[in-house]
Amino acid sequence: MPTPAQPSVPGVRLRPFRAVRYNPATAGDLAHVLCPPHDDVGPSRARAPRHRRHHLARLVYSSDPGTAARQRLERWMHRGILVRDQRPAFYVYQQHLGAKILFRGVIGELDLPTATPAAVLPHEDVQAHVVGQRAAHMQGLQAQLEPLLLTYRAPGAPGPAAMDDITRRPPLAAARIGLITHTVWACTDPREQAAVSRHLAGAGALIADGHHRYAACLRLNDRHPGGPWARSLALLVDQTAHPLQLKAIHRVVPGLEPDKAIAAAAEAMRVRPLPEGARHPMPGELLITAEGRAWSLTAPDPRSLDAALEGHPAEWRDVPTAVSDHLLMDLTWSVLDLPGGVHHVHDMRHAVASTATPGSGIAVLLPAVREESVRTLAAAGVLLPRKTTSFGPKPTAGLALRVLDAP
Repeated sequence: MPTPAQPSVPGVRLRPFRAVRYNPATAGDLAHVLCPPHDDVGPSRARAPRHRRHHLARLVYSSDPGTAARQRLERWMHRGILVRDQRPAFYVYQQHLGAKILFRGVIGELDLPTATPAAVLPHEDVQAHVVGQRAAHMQGLQAQLEPLLLTYRAPGAPGPAAMDDITRRPPLAAARIGLITHTVWACTDPREQAAVSRHLAGAGALIADGHHRYAACLRLNDRHPGGPWARSLALLVDQTAHPLQLKAIHRVVPGLEPDKAIAAAAEAMRVRPLPEGARHPMPGELLITAEGRAWSLTAPDPRSLDAALEGHPAEWRDVPTAVSDHLLMDLTWSVLDLPGGVHHVHDMRHAVASTATPGSGIAVLLPAVREESVRTLAAAGVLLPRKTTSFGPKPTAGLALRVLDAP
């Protein structure tokens, strides 16, 4: 695919801020109050810790953010469960498994773009009703509990030396959740803060996770221009120094009978059985698994693909999710876009296991797209189908909160 000319963009502007954080002296072990990412445990298991008295899930999943959750947040701050730092800081956040660094990034307040071209590139489309829900939650709570996750590539050296110096100091907070250790350091020195800001000044950022929350901030800023929603809590990760991994999101369709689905798919793609069973799909390939069996799907019929992608960008022809969701789900199988009709699964093994028994439907396994391809398409203004990418690992929520108008 030819690379389109990319206009010159301003760099991202990240500002130090006074984060609100859990106080271990009153909140206890941070591992018992931090909130795991939805994609790591699933929404139902992520909601489960709400029975814990001070768990962040009690705020993240509140159905009444404007009253009950806001009052709870204020009580926690009044009682010292949550405290606001005295000095503005950048917060260096690192996840590591043993001695292996999984990723390192910096948390701050991100200036939302006000001009075109923008320094922040979304790469997936959003649903208006979900944006409305996110906006209502943030406005009601008057807080941002989960940072946007962005990757960036800055010209020159991969990150200022200040970042390495900061991580050699005693941490501000640390928590071990499962096998992963989450560590945060505060960067309060104005000279080090300036070095971080200069490093980001020439960088353009790609939204890795948080498209709906980003769109919600833009909506709130449109309603209240120049107010606190002109910025957003964000975690920026240097994709050169400590890159995030990009994985596919697989589809499970519980209502499809395997043999009928394969017969219909054979009219739109080349289908080949895989006697060895399920494996990771190759580029340009989809896999269907069901009842311990597996099939390889390649070479979409050009006319069928044209019909399936009518009205969508031409670049989608090479995007696996466009082929699975539009050629197979919509055109070939007539799967309705209704709750429960399609499950999005991040772990391939879980997708395969969920369809192993007769009557449990089929799984469509997708290959991952490359980060460079996502960035190139985003710079050209091409948004990918929903649930195309899964950047990870994702941050746990609760290590640094952005709370507005707090005591």
